[in-house]
Amino acid sequence: MTANYHTHTRRCRHAAGEDREYIEKAIAAGIKVLGFSDHCPWVFPDSHVSGTRMEPSEVEGYFTSLTALRDEYASDIKIYIGFEAEYIPELIEAQDRLLADYPVDYMILGQHFTVREPFGPYTGSPSSDAEELYRYTDLVIEAMESGRYKYVAHPDLINYIGTSPDDDRLEQCLRRICTYLKEKDVPVEINMLGVSQGRHYTSERFLRIAQECGNSVIIGCDAHDPEVFSDAANIAKCRAMAEKFGLPLVERLPGLD
Repeated sequence: MTANYHTHTRRCRHAAGEDREYIEKAIAAGIKVLGFSDHCPWVFPDSHVSGTRMEPSEVEGYFTSLTALRDEYASDIKIYIGFEAEYIPELIEAQDRLLADYPVDYMILGQHFTVREPFGPYTGSPSSDAEELYRYTDLVIEAMESGRYKYVAHPDLINYIGTSPDDDRLEQCLRRICTYLKEKDVPVEINMLGVSQGRHYTSERFLRIAQECGNSVIIGCDAHDPEVFSDAANIAKCRAMAEKFGLPLVERLPGLD
C-alpha cells in the first residue's frame, strides 16, 4: 500500500498506540500518504458520554499532536487530518460548530448507528429488522449526497440476516448503495480490519454486487494498531479480493492528492 485514509488513534477508546507510532510504522511499511480519521465526537444535547469516540474536549489535542507530527515528518510522508463519522442529521449542526475552527482535511462516512447514541443498536450487530436496513441505506446515500464525506467506510457493515432463505432485501440495498457510489465515482472500501478478523464485512457477496455495478475499490486499513501497516498477508488478501472480482483499485483519494 502507498496510501491509507482510514486510521484511528487511542482517543477512540478502542485503539492502541501513540500518534507517532502510527506514522513511523506507516513510513517503515512504505506508505507515502497517511490519513488520520479517528471517530469524530458528537456534541450530545444531554450528559451522554460515548465509549467509542473521542470527546469534544480531545479535538484540540488531536490537531495539535498531528499537526506537529505532520510538520516533523513532512519529508517522509504526507499526513492528512480528518475524521470518520456517522451521518446523524440532528447532530450535524453542533458537530460543525465544534469543528469550525479546525483545519479538517476530510471526513469518511462510517454509519455505525442510524440514530444517536445510546438510542439505537450498532449496525454491525446481526438483525432481521428490515426497517433498520432501509434506514441505514437511506442515510448512507443522504450522507454522501451532502458532500461531507470522501467515501464510505465498510459500506456493507449493516448486518441484516434476513427473515427467510429467499429474503433478498440486503442485496437490494447494497446494490442501491453501489449503484449510487458508481454514479458519483466514489470507490467502495475493502475494509482490512473486517477481512483480517473474519468479520461479516467486507464480504464476497458485497464485492460481487460491486462488480456488477462497475465500482472501483479502495483498501482501508481501519487501523486500530500501528502494526497493521506491516501486515503484508492481509494487505495482499485485500488486493486479491479486488482482483478476483475485477474491481479497479484506487490507491489515492481524488481531491486530496
